Amino acid sequence: MARIKRRYYTLVFALFMSFFMSSLMSGVITVINTGLTEGFFERWLHAGVAAWVIAFPLVSFIAPLAHWITRKLVETE
Repeated sequence: MARIKRRYYTLVFALFMSFFMSSLMSGVITVINTGLTEGFFERWLHAGVAAWVIAFPLVSFIAPLAHWITRKLVETE
């Protein structure tokens, strides 16, 4: 299997992190707001796509900042 070059690490991380978080959070919020009623999966899909469109660029920008802050706060051996 071909691997992605290291220079794309932050972008690939942002892709997966934003997908997982927007999927999970939009699912939870959809259940809270509308319950597990008819049409739930369609509403969840719509909310998830809308959330991911916002989450991906935000995580792409924020991940390096979060890594930098974490390195400053966490002890190294």
